[in-house]
Amino acid sequence: MMLDLARLLIFPALMAFAAASDLFTMTISNRISLALAGTFLVLAALTGMGATDILLHLGAGAIVLAVAFGCFAFGWVGGGDAKLAASAALWFGFGQLLNYLLYASLFGGVLTLVLLQLRQWPLPYPLNGQAWLLRLHAKESGIPYGIALAIGALMIYPETDWVKAVDLAHFALR
Repeated sequence: MMLDLARLLIFPALMAFAAASDLFTMTISNRISLALAGTFLVLAALTGMGATDILLHLGAGAIVLAVAFGCFAFGWVGGGDAKLAASAALWFGFGQLLNYLLYASLFGGVLTLVLLQLRQWPLPYPLNGQAWLLRLHAKESGIPYGIALAIGALMIYPETDWVKAVDLAHFALR
């Protein structure tokens, strides 16, 4: 039961925390990415994932990390976004990786277009006292892409083996 709770809660909670952190501070702590990677390795071992599967998941994470750091080098994404994408890729492996990247890209595009449009208008006066909104609204500020990465991940996660392996009947209210 505790293992099932861990499968259901840890990844979504860490991704939601990363999104909130990026929204409010425009940064994603390395601790979040490390927690995602560490809990992946612990849960993979505890759930009996085979060594080959673990290596495939690590390969997916490594490929995403390499590509994302290329994007970081060109200034297209932040370093925290690159590490978060790679950490999420660990959880998805190659089986769900393309779906995850597609969803994250789509949500990232929508987020970018919405923020760029909203930045064309002045921030309403009652909201001027919120430092995080001022930072988000600033034209020279980047896009908190961690939000799109988290939404994409949360869209895909229910379809993964992590969730499918859980007997949800144990959690039904009676």
